[in-house]
Amino acid sequence: MKKFFVIAVLAVASLAAYAQPRAIGARLGGFDGISYQHGFGESNMLEVELGWGLCGNINSAIGRAGHTLQAAVTYDWIDPFGAKVPWNEKGEWHWYLGVGGAGGYIFNNAGFIGAAGRCGIEYDFWFPLQLAIDYRPVIGVGLWDGGAGCYWDVFHAAFGLSIRYKF
Repeated sequence: MKKFFVIAVLAVASLAAYAQPRAIGARLGGFDGISYQHGFGESNMLEVELGWGLCGNINSAIGRAGHTLQAAVTYDWIDPFGAKVPWNEKGEWHWYLGVGGAGGYIFNNAGFIGAAGRCGIEYDFWFPLQLAIDYRPVIGVGLWDGGAGCYWDVFHAAFGLSIRYKF
C-alpha cells in the first residue's frame, strides 16, 4: 500500500511539472549565458540565467568593472495589467515585467549581490521556438578586498536577445 501511495504521488507531481510550460536557450548581449524559463499558469514565470560578460561598475571612481560570472533569478508577470499585444498572427506576442535578484564574481577580485528587474517582449512561434528582447538592470552592493560600494549594471550588459526552445 505504501508503494502504491508513493507511486501515485510521484505520478501526480510529474504530471503537474510536465503541464507547466518551460523554455531553455541562450541570452546574448553584453551578458551572454544560459536562460531557463518555468511557467506558472498563463500569467507568471520564473526566469533563471547563468552567464558571463562585461559587468557594470562598483564605485566607478575605483574602476571595478570587468569580466563577470553572474547568476540572476526574476519572477515575471506575463502581460501584466491584462494588456496583451494585439498582433497575433500565427504565433503569440507577450510582454513581461519582473523582479528578483542577481549576484556574481568579477574577475578582478570583487563580487556583487543586488536586486534585478526585468522588462521585455517575446514572440512565441507556432513551433517550439521563442525570441525575446529584454532589459534586466541590477543594482546592489559590490564587495572586494578593501571594502564595499555601490554596484550597478544598468547599461550595456542589461540589454539582451534571448533565443529559447520551448518544451
